[in-house]
Amino acid sequence: MIYSMTAFARVQSQGDWGTLVCEMRSINHRYLEIGIHVPDVLRVLEMPMRELIRHHIKRGKIECVIRYQPAPAAEASLFSINPVLARELCKASEEIAVLLKNPGLISPTDILRFPGVMETRDSGLDKLQDEVIKLLEKAVKDLLAARAREGEELKHLFLQRMDLLQNELVKVRERLPQVMTDQHERLLKRLAEAKLELDSGRLEQEMVIFAQKIDVAEEIDRTETHIAEVRRVLKQGGVAGRRLDFLLQELNREANTLGSKSVDPVLTHAAVEMKVLIEQVREQVQNVE
Repeated sequence: MIYSMTAFARVQSQGDWGTLVCEMRSINHRYLEIGIHVPDVLRVLEMPMRELIRHHIKRGKIECVIRYQPAPAAEASLFSINPVLARELCKASEEIAVLLKNPGLISPTDILRFPGVMETRDSGLDKLQDEVIKLLEKAVKDLLAARAREGEELKHLFLQRMDLLQNELVKVRERLPQVMTDQHERLLKRLAEAKLELDSGRLEQEMVIFAQKIDVAEEIDRTETHIAEVRRVLKQGGVAGRRLDFLLQELNREANTLGSKSVDPVLTHAAVEMKVLIEQVREQVQNVE
């Protein structure tokens, strides 16, 4: 199974400790890039969260946001005030206000922001942190499921395009003998119009030169080999985006060569159609993990 790098997941959990919401967004990226946004009270979980995500996801830009709304009872149990430090801060602010000509008002929020005034209780945080990890595991699972669903759709699209590419190769193979016949007749017609005679040996030599000029057997064989490899990679699954991108570059190179050697409208059209199909796949492969 292949995975798309584009997906979204949102999960929520509630308990006597409050409400937790986890949102995860994933978009295409050359490597794995993880961005985590959590409340300050959960900052200690950032590294474990990164490791959990890295364990399941190998490529893509991941944005993970944790929102926490504590219940009233839980908020009282999770946080406490350092009264000694708070009183000293209030006393210091009053003394400074006397020295200022236009002192501003000090709000309780200003006091709470001072380091050490607001204290957390580890006993309550342990349970909350466990809930965060459980919630993140569920979010990652949902995100992977969404990536897998889109990846399966991309896989079907790629296989369809490979079938169409194979059909174009069949057209090229079937058309080549007719191209040789047309060239033989064209050469004879020109000689007749010019009232010139060409011995059979020279005519055969000219046809051999022409056949070498339009020979695309190697390009066809290599194209079929690349198509078979794309199918094998899709069947194998896993982290396949970069390998698929490389194979499509090779397919595009062979299609360009087919077009440059073409001396027939049917062959030219087939080469153009192949390039269109390859480009359609290349655009979507950028989203494959």
